[in-house]
Amino acid sequence: MNGDELVPLNSGPVTPPPNRNGSGPHSYIDLEQVDAFGQLRATWDILLKHQWLILVTAFVLTLLVTVYSYKMKPVYRATARVDVEAEEPLLQSLNDLFRTEQADDSFLASQISILQSDNLAWETIQQLGLARLPNSGQTSPADGRVLGTPPAMKNAAVAAFKARLKVERPKDTRMALVSFESTDPREAAAVVNGLVTNYIEHNFKSKYDATRQATGWMEQRLDELKLKVEKSEEAMVTYERQNNIANIGDKQTAEEARFEDMSKELSQAQSDRISKESLYKMVVSNEAQVGFIQTNSLLPGLEAKELDLKEQYSEALAHYGPTYPKVLSLQDQIKDLQALVVRERKRVVDNLHNDYLAAVEREKFLATAVAQQKVQVDRVNQLLIQHNLLKREFESNQQLYDNLLQHLKDGNVSAGLRATNIRIIDEATIPSFPVRPNRPRNIEFALAAGLILGIALAFTREALDNSIKNAQEIEKLTSLPTLSIVPLSHSSVLRRPGLFHSKAANGANGDGGYAVELAVLKKPGAAISEAFRTLRTSVLLSTAERPPKVLLITSAQPSEGKTATTLNLAVTLAQKGSRVLLIDSDLRRPGLAKALKLRNQNGLAEILTGACEFDETLLEKVEGLDRLSLLPAGPYPPNPAELLCSTKMENLIKHLRDQYDHLVLDSPPVLPITDATILSSLVDGVIMVVECEATTRAALSRACRVIEHSGGKILGTVLNKVDVRRDGYYGYRYYHGYYSYKYKAYYREEDRSSGRS
Repeated sequence: MNGDELVPLNSGPVTPPPNRNGSGPHSYIDLEQVDAFGQLRATWDILLKHQWLILVTAFVLTLLVTVYSYKMKPVYRATARVDVEAEEPLLQSLNDLFRTEQADDSFLASQISILQSDNLAWETIQQLGLARLPNSGQTSPADGRVLGTPPAMKNAAVAAFKARLKVERPKDTRMALVSFESTDPREAAAVVNGLVTNYIEHNFKSKYDATRQATGWMEQRLDELKLKVEKSEEAMVTYERQNNIANIGDKQTAEEARFEDMSKELSQAQSDRISKESLYKMVVSNEAQVGFIQTNSLLPGLEAKELDLKEQYSEALAHYGPTYPKVLSLQDQIKDLQALVVRERKRVVDNLHNDYLAAVEREKFLATAVAQQKVQVDRVNQLLIQHNLLKREFESNQQLYDNLLQHLKDGNVSAGLRATNIRIIDEATIPSFPVRPNRPRNIEFALAAGLILGIALAFTREALDNSIKNAQEIEKLTSLPTLSIVPLSHSSVLRRPGLFHSKAANGANGDGGYAVELAVLKKPGAAISEAFRTLRTSVLLSTAERPPKVLLITSAQPSEGKTATTLNLAVTLAQKGSRVLLIDSDLRRPGLAKALKLRNQNGLAEILTGACEFDETLLEKVEGLDRLSLLPAGPYPPNPAELLCSTKMENLIKHLRDQYDHLVLDSPPVLPITDATILSSLVDGVIMVVECEATTRAALSRACRVIEHSGGKILGTVLNKVDVRRDGYYGYRYYHGYYSYKYKAYYREEDRSSGRS
């Protein structure tokens, strides 16, 4: 398989490959569907990742609820149904003081509160002999009353009673459901029926007492009102006789109507005066505007004729000269016409001034008349004020006396009537089955709540995880492209964490596994090999002018797979036909020679220390790739950082640029060691390796800033160790878009070699 057939990342739209018979496209994948599926798969991956946390949480909560449910005593509930009608008494009488037109929500809410009141609760407790309810086992004396109960005991008994009492109103009804819970079913029914009976008695008694109290009050009030009616009538008649206002209605209407009409005329006169004043001041300030204001005068015609004569004069003057008779005649006509215009303007101005003066005089006259009429209206109104007060007082007292007398007669009749608006629809019966504990429902609820709690804990734990999980996070955090996504190789001998760590990958296991550093050589058709070929293509297309020649592979922290990435990238470049030199610049912990099983001597350290020259160094050749050479790190030097930042290192890279197509440098991690920071300014581009679910966002961000501040150019990142079966699968599928048929065949071959179906 040729790795160049892969479509590089960030290189434009992806064209689907031909199908197996080459007759047309094999399949297209809707990116929106892929993204939606990826979000769903990411959620599923989180659940799988924390499945034991979810299951243990659900099991523990279910176990606790189950034990608690089986230890609880059964509780029975008795319920009575009560109809609360609107208060409509037989007689429209004194009961109107406390009746409503209909049973609205506020009225029903008040009745519910009465059913839950402390007085009714305590009365029921005393009647049933439940002084220490609920279920205290103590009974009251034979008469059913508890005498001398301390306030603390009473409050405790009422609180315990109300804790098991429930009064509710079904929606859109006038019904009240009264329920009581107890471990004794007979006690539950007795309490409900006793409470409802006490409520009905309380309702009737409150009405009867209110009626009798109001009747006594009205008898006293009636005598007082009778005396007030007599006095108010006598005062009104005396006032009418003294002021002679027996027939004042028509006079009052006429005076007010005359005042209103005169006020309107005054307002019109003021508006007319203001209008004429403004016209007069306008023409006085500029008489040239008279023609525009007085359009009905001769002035517009004279001005138009003057303008016409001036035009004729200008034409004649231009043709014949100033001494020509026609020119002189036109000049005389213009002078005469201008004199007429001046006289007409003066006449119009005088007319406007006269109109203005007339308007002023009319306004003054009307203002005087309105003021006089207002005095007359005020005098009449003063008389009417006192008369109306006396009249209203008499009428009010008379009406109150008549109404109160009628209500008193009705109240004496209705006080003895026994009527109530409360009816019992269903009495409480002895319950046969307990309402709780409902063991099956409790267990089901506990299981569901445990799963929900476990899932919430799983997502909380995932949210607190600060590691990089997919390529989207890298691009959002660093604004750098993800050059490739390298999947987790489950056929490798390596175990996570530490996968792709060159110090642990030394070979294959006994079941046909392979070292990840040699993935491209040992398993060219595997998914991990295709990912490194994608990385090669992305690197070659990363710069517009020409592909970068000197590449530095590094990571933020140790054990993120930079050595394996360096080696596989160099192999793919050599397979393309380029002359590639691998340089192990990790002088502290070299790993390339160990991964390739080559000698680590006469390397970079000797060249930089001056022990030997590059031409004297025997480069190691990689087996199977003649165009790939290795410059090992050599023995561990005492001062690696000083050697890498020396002039010899810079000159060495300049010298090797002309001899090889590509130089691939493996370096230490950025954050703990400064070696990679030094080398980043000497290369064409830096590739940052990021381990999925291990590298933190802060570490990656800090490493990128360090490289950029030192003058290095970061080409992009490589997301490493992505478990395509879990959360990494979404990012992997997102960036590759689709798999061709022959690539899937290779992946199935890898699965068969690892023992998976």
